[in-house]
Amino acid sequence: MNQEMEAEFVDVYSTLSEKLMNWLETTIAMLPNLVVALLILIVFFVLGRLVRKGVKHMLEKTTSNKTIINLLETVVGVLVIGIGVFIALSILKLDGAVTSLLAGAGIIGLALGFAFQDIASNFISGIILSIRHPFGIGDIIETNGFYGKVQKMNLRNTIVRTPQGQIVYIPNKSVFENPLENFTSSGLRRIDLSCGVSYGDDLEKAKDVAIEAVKGLDNYNADKGIEFYYDEFGGSSINFKIRFWVNFENNPDFWSARSDAIIAITKAFDENDIMIPFPIRTLDFGIRGGEKLNTMLGNREQS
Repeated sequence: MNQEMEAEFVDVYSTLSEKLMNWLETTIAMLPNLVVALLILIVFFVLGRLVRKGVKHMLEKTTSNKTIINLLETVVGVLVIGIGVFIALSILKLDGAVTSLLAGAGIIGLALGFAFQDIASNFISGIILSIRHPFGIGDIIETNGFYGKVQKMNLRNTIVRTPQGQIVYIPNKSVFENPLENFTSSGLRRIDLSCGVSYGDDLEKAKDVAIEAVKGLDNYNADKGIEFYYDEFGGSSINFKIRFWVNFENNPDFWSARSDAIIAITKAFDENDIMIPFPIRTLDFGIRGGEKLNTMLGNREQS
């Protein structure tokens, strides 16, 4: 029994020794290739960093969009390092591993594409928005029912701060697919004011007074001119709209100009004895209407 155990031990020891020797010989034989593969990885890693810096420097001359610059430099850097990894694996005669790695990456990418469709669509939309650049950081926009200043845009969300101070994260897909208003891009914004004057006032005079009042505003843009239109016969007034443009960078530029215009027109009308009438209600009494209240009360007392 002891002899059999000793024989089995000798066989195991011989097999293990043979395996270790084969591995050692293979390692020694592959040592030059390992050194070369390692040097290639180092070279491509350094090359990747240099290429990223070069791409960043080149893109900064053509665009100020930091999002697209960071994206492109990262993609190029990863691509260069990936090429180095595949070359190193080929030197180590691991072509089969390279093929399996590419096939596995394709299958994993397909599975992730189905699992994360929304994330992928937001990512792609973010890239397109970065390239088209319909708005920038600090611009005031309105989209998907939200109005505010753009705080940040990444490859998944557009982050907007509303005038009330709330932070809104809007998916890039929604921003890309829906209408978007950029209030900052032109540097101008139009103010539309509605008002009315009494039927007894001189309409030409009221028009001239209102236009002169708006011309006296500090932020009024004289290059765009002023539009004034009477647009309806109201219940107690003849109503008009006055439209003018102001220089616009932030919300207070618009709000202050609108407030100042209301004050200026009201003050100018008061000084020129032009009345902005209160709403008037006429009450008719009786079945057919047109009856006075005292007549109706007298008829009721008689009956």
